[in-house]
Amino acid sequence: MTIADAPTRAASGPQSVEHRFRTFDGVELFYRAWLPAAPTDKALILFHRGHEHSGRFDEMVGRLGLDNVAVFAWDARGHGRSPGDRGYANSFATFVRDADEFMKHVAREHDVSVEHTIVLGHSVGAVIAAAWVHDYAPRVRAMVLATPALRVKLYVPFARAALRVRMRFGGRACVTSYVKSRMLTHDPGQARAYDADPLISRQIAVNVLLDLHDTSTRLLTDAGAIRTPALVLASGSDWVVKNGAIRTFFERLGSANKELHVFDGLSHAVFHEARRELPIARVREFIRNAFDQTVEERGEVAPDARSQQTYERLARSKPIYRPTGLWFRAQRVFLETVGRLSDGVRIGWRNGFSSGTSLDHVYENRARGITPLGRLIDRAYLNAPGWRGIRQRKIHLQELINRAIDDTLATKQTARVLDVASGPGRYMLELLAERAGEANVSVTLRDRDAAALDQGRRLAREMALSNVRLVDGDAFDTESLASIDPKPDVAIVSGLFELFPDNERVLRSLRGLARAVRPGGFLVYTNQPWHPQLEMIARVLVHGDGSPWVMRCRPQWEMDELVRSVGFEKFETRTDKDGVFTVSLARRV
Repeated sequence: MTIADAPTRAASGPQSVEHRFRTFDGVELFYRAWLPAAPTDKALILFHRGHEHSGRFDEMVGRLGLDNVAVFAWDARGHGRSPGDRGYANSFATFVRDADEFMKHVAREHDVSVEHTIVLGHSVGAVIAAAWVHDYAPRVRAMVLATPALRVKLYVPFARAALRVRMRFGGRACVTSYVKSRMLTHDPGQARAYDADPLISRQIAVNVLLDLHDTSTRLLTDAGAIRTPALVLASGSDWVVKNGAIRTFFERLGSANKELHVFDGLSHAVFHEARRELPIARVREFIRNAFDQTVEERGEVAPDARSQQTYERLARSKPIYRPTGLWFRAQRVFLETVGRLSDGVRIGWRNGFSSGTSLDHVYENRARGITPLGRLIDRAYLNAPGWRGIRQRKIHLQELINRAIDDTLATKQTARVLDVASGPGRYMLELLAERAGEANVSVTLRDRDAAALDQGRRLAREMALSNVRLVDGDAFDTESLASIDPKPDVAIVSGLFELFPDNERVLRSLRGLARAVRPGGFLVYTNQPWHPQLEMIARVLVHGDGSPWVMRCRPQWEMDELVRSVGFEKFETRTDKDGVFTVSLARRV
């Protein structure tokens, strides 16, 4: 079909049908579906621009003319016909998790698979789509990012800094967008339609605007972790977002199949422009080509080359005379001297900052130390980004472990739980206490650290828990794990694989677990796809043996593929607001 032949929205084309779905926190979000006449296993998921709604895609869907593709578009919470304060969410990560729930709903209710799905996001919706692909690693066929809002043009000097100061006072705050319809399109009719649309709100919450910037910063830094085939569209006359950021993101993308198209003379709203047939035709061609490609199964899961290079660079010593070397040396000297007034820092130097004992202090999150200065240092230590993510990881761990136990008890009279590297196991013991020590749930906590196991036994006695045992065990001994009897219904690997850069060691553990867990049983596993302080940790902090704590951040797709390669299939993922840690739930198939 040529551009001239493209339909403007033929009467015979699919008409949208209205639906709602319930997302993770019980909120019902509105969405539209354009369904072809004949059943299909292909789907296109659309994420609208900030301030807008799904109805704005109606003409574009008709012009695309994808007769054998089911199309779905939501109204994000706080937008269009979905509930919530206009332009507000608890965080930008809330939109991303909503996107994951939307995909699962579409797959379940409309009988399409993720592998036969393409996602398209426009502006803020493009950042939602990119963050979802990065953080959750869905096995989608491809993605289209149209004028992604990776860097919004704020024409007021120091606007972002002022907004951050405002957020320190607490409470909700909103701003009104400066963007007028004439800045979005050269089409007078489309500009009038935008101005007259009662479902468009120009309000956006300050926390969402700041989170958008921070999430975009993370995506720009870690775009190489994204392997999904991608089409990126930019407008040559964009008054809303910076094209330099779009180019940087595209250049860093790890996708083997990627395309960038800049449409000269077009404004930000490319799908509502006077010459919108140009970007729409490009999208149509890309989608058709993507669906025509055969999905190739990955073979051996090799370490991601980009993250491996970063790891090797951090593993090399840095000359102390360089400015950053001096800065890290100063931090280490401070933590080795004055920092020891903090209980957390002192535990780190004694047992290793990566140890289960150190982690237990982080979980407890109670600042302790010698003198008020020590307690102040400990509070600053506990508030580090990584430790904040660890505590959110604990919440997600308990949520998914509870789900796995409940699903097991729905089909069996008992549930056996195994944690292969538990440390003291505080999060698991607290979970058991909250379940009132159910007699039909038994837990085995394994670790190689005798001191951590002793600490866990003390905690279990204090909580009066009789259905838990703590034993010595090597999480990387395949045969030892495989021989566990009786077989566990739920296996947990938390905070372990992140400490080891090589995949073969991880696979030894996973292969043992695949043989240990009963068919239909569950695996709960964690991952660290990104960290904002990798170099500081490598240059300053140490393991229990005194060696530098150097980490390789595994992209989420890599961790999921390792799990998949031994016979588990992931179906849930949780991530913290900063995208540092994930927790996933998989079933043995």
